[in-house]
Amino acid sequence: MKGPLFYSKILLFGEYGIIKDSKGLSIPYNFYNGALKADKNPTEESRKSNANLARFVTYLAQLQKEQPELVTFNIDGLKEDVANGMYFDSSIPQGYGVGSSGALVAAIYDKYAQDKITVLENLTREKLLQLKNIFSQMESFFHGKSSGLDPLNSYLSIPILINSKDNIEATGIPSQTADGKGAVFLLDSGIVGETAPMVTIFMENLKDQGFRRMLKNQFVKHTDACVENFLGGDMKSLFANTKKLSKVVLSHFKPMIPEQFHGLWQKGIDTNDYYLKLCGSGGGGYILGFTEDLEKAKESLKDYKLEVVYQF
Repeated sequence: MKGPLFYSKILLFGEYGIIKDSKGLSIPYNFYNGALKADKNPTEESRKSNANLARFVTYLAQLQKEQPELVTFNIDGLKEDVANGMYFDSSIPQGYGVGSSGALVAAIYDKYAQDKITVLENLTREKLLQLKNIFSQMESFFHGKSSGLDPLNSYLSIPILINSKDNIEATGIPSQTADGKGAVFLLDSGIVGETAPMVTIFMENLKDQGFRRMLKNQFVKHTDACVENFLGGDMKSLFANTKKLSKVVLSHFKPMIPEQFHGLWQKGIDTNDYYLKLCGSGGGGYILGFTEDLEKAKESLKDYKLEVVYQF
């Protein structure tokens, strides 16, 4: 057996901010994907995934028992498939901020949820929020606290605009130009990041009044501006606001940036060759970069591996 593919995602803007109601913009990233599979000869990797799925099934059975009105699954079918060695075959790197658990949650919902909401129907705001809520509770098994956006993006495979916690919509983004000078890229830090400890640091910081003020007056403000600039195709303002955002992150989110990248981060701000920001919760994994001149950025970052996500 082999199920349909579910793609990774990139949250272009809104990491951490969406916890405090900033805007956010999430896009599917088709370079990585995953699917449910069962093989006759399992590898070490697929056995590990299968054991993880078995624990997830126990969690989902409990979730369904506690909140039958939220979501119900064909639990017997799911248990049987897992007992027969089903696993999640994925090229999505774990701990890299591109939604590895989100794709798995989407795949399980797609195959086993009863009365599921599909991408083919009229996706009203209510339905999107209902899906987001279901996915948030499913994905909490992996992270402790999840917004549900990663699985939502993976499941629907369309860009999603987050206006606030209770206001999300499917959106269109400016079309790419293959020979565009400007680009969004991923920079591989070479370190696996863990979401839970980073979120814990952030929640701890939120107890500080000064940090909360900075978040509202700078971080959320610049994030919202970036989302509006990007969707409106105003690239000049986008880079000005991304630079401001990059500075704020370097000053106030240092623990989320691997130490050996602090200098590189500052270099981008000083030279204007590129601006870096967090991709997901940080702490490792990918770092997201924005540049007005891709060739210049490549030259400036020639010792690092860049993956272009979007060109304009």
